[in-house]
Amino acid sequence: MNENNVNVNAPEIDASMFNVVGNDAVASEKIIAPRYSYWKSVFRVFFKHKGNILLLFMLFVMITSSIFVPMIAKYDPFENVTKSVSFNMSPRKALDSWKNPTIMKDGKEIESPLYKNGPAIKWVLGTGPAGNSIVYNMFAGARTSLFLALMCAAVNMVLGIVVGAVWGFSKRLDAILIPIFNIISNVPYILLVAVLVYILGAGFWQMVFAMTVTQWLGVAFFFRTQVMIIRDREYSLASKCLGTPINRIISKNILPFLTSVIVTLLATEVPSYISLDTYMSFIGLGMSAAIPTLGRMISVAQTNFMTYPWSFWPPVAFASLLTIILYLMGQSLADATDPKTHM
Repeated sequence: MNENNVNVNAPEIDASMFNVVGNDAVASEKIIAPRYSYWKSVFRVFFKHKGNILLLFMLFVMITSSIFVPMIAKYDPFENVTKSVSFNMSPRKALDSWKNPTIMKDGKEIESPLYKNGPAIKWVLGTGPAGNSIVYNMFAGARTSLFLALMCAAVNMVLGIVVGAVWGFSKRLDAILIPIFNIISNVPYILLVAVLVYILGAGFWQMVFAMTVTQWLGVAFFFRTQVMIIRDREYSLASKCLGTPINRIISKNILPFLTSVIVTLLATEVPSYISLDTYMSFIGLGMSAAIPTLGRMISVAQTNFMTYPWSFWPPVAFASLLTIILYLMGQSLADATDPKTHM
């Protein structure tokens, strides 16, 4: 080689990076590379964005508060119902009433309805229309709404994924479910839920049934489409030709490929059910008055939200923030589960 053509700027090759394997055919086929872990790569991509850490912390605080605050501090909506002076107290008046044994009403000193009635944080957001604690009501309602959303999402996802995976392979099942899906998808969802609530009652499990009795079919149809796309790819056809059972093809070839799709769908399921529960309670079709929910708080407070805004805006802000955080977290996790982002 001509010395004049040598690139003097070329980097020197480190000989320690290579191992001589000689004529060993087996050794020459081995590739020395870091071991790839799918879930380790998922969390690496997820936590690479600092905003996700903040969202995760906020979500942890909100969920743990919703679960444990009602367990530690029992919410009683009627504890001050006989003391009309405690109704719709602003945060300042409520805290002042908690500190002092007496308060002024119509120029007279009367016994404070909130004095030594729980810790100060109980009245930091004021009281509701029945003298109830807005803080305790908000956390008790958030626990109900969150548990309802998780139950509905779990039912939809489990039934939808299992039935959708089988549906994508079975022509016989396809002939049965397609007409059912076409009929149900044309029925207004809110109307169907309202009718079922009127028939079954306004209990918790009745609401779970009413919200999921048809929604899982839409999830199943979505996964049926995804499965039909993947089942005809070369590696799935090769597995089928080799005699691999259908259930193993679904569990090993198809569902792992759909991990990011499942997470993306789950990211929209949970927030949508929190919003739906809030909306149903707001229009008077939610759970009974004995069960606290964020939607019922908003429904009760919305008639006087200009006069007593402290009763209206805390549950609105809590429900909105929880929904937004769950959605953003789900979208970030969906991106992290996509193997294309692991490069």
